[in-house]
Amino acid sequence: MADYRAIDPQFGTMEDLENLIEQSQARGMGIMLDMVFNHTSTAHEWFRRALAGDEDYQAYYIFREGTPDRAPTNWQSKFGGSAWEYVPALKKWYLRLYDVTQADLNWDNPRVREELKEILRFWKEKGIRAFRFDVINLVSKPERMEDDFEGDGRRFYSDGPHIHEYLKELVRDAGIEDFVTVGEMSSTSLAHCIRYSAPREKELSMCFNFHHQKVDYKDGDKWALQAVDYRRLKELFAEWQMGMQEDDGWNALFWCNHDQPRILSRMATRMFTGKSRRKCWRA
Repeated sequence: MADYRAIDPQFGTMEDLENLIEQSQARGMGIMLDMVFNHTSTAHEWFRRALAGDEDYQAYYIFREGTPDRAPTNWQSKFGGSAWEYVPALKKWYLRLYDVTQADLNWDNPRVREELKEILRFWKEKGIRAFRFDVINLVSKPERMEDDFEGDGRRFYSDGPHIHEYLKELVRDAGIEDFVTVGEMSSTSLAHCIRYSAPREKELSMCFNFHHQKVDYKDGDKWALQAVDYRRLKELFAEWQMGMQEDDGWNALFWCNHDQPRILSRMATRMFTGKSRRKCWRA
């Protein structure tokens, strides 16, 4: 996200969006925007100022001093390799759980949280009435960061120490309590998702998880697929749908998305052979 208040020219102009919102409202419809609040693009003005040496903006991100031969932790990026990137000019590392161009924001900084609230207010004023929050359960990082000798680091930052506190604050102060909000949850638990989506908690309307996506991952690698465990797939759908419902949570039905190999390629085509399989693949 290089500019939270602008429209990427390949999708049109702000005037185009305002017209879309107006026409949608006239038909009793609302527009949902995707808010990527775990990280910004390294092309964002905040990060550019951080790289220029502005310590106030360095505090918007998670920078750690160090030498180029040793990252602050051994955490792994979701896209492979280290989750840290070294900046020689600063002699510091920045955390990037995803791509090198996606620097994680420091939600423990109150100024960052206020900036994000202002962004939501901006779009609310434009007439947006729903938000999807990208990997929102990863935004609260632990104060003490340590090596993970059992995994890739996610157990330390998923559903972090202040996540529910920060979500409540964001929703309340931005005035979006009555909005439809859906949270994308990475490596989460049923208990946390109930808290995220139960109306009594005043955090999100609903959330979706990725557990059912992993029934054909080989050794946890989504690009190295193996035979599909259909029984486990059924169990996961039942567990999450009924578990969320029983405690007043709301499980957003989710099959697949751009972050995984397509379900059609992974599962449906394995049921067919010969000509039928080729037709299914082309579909």
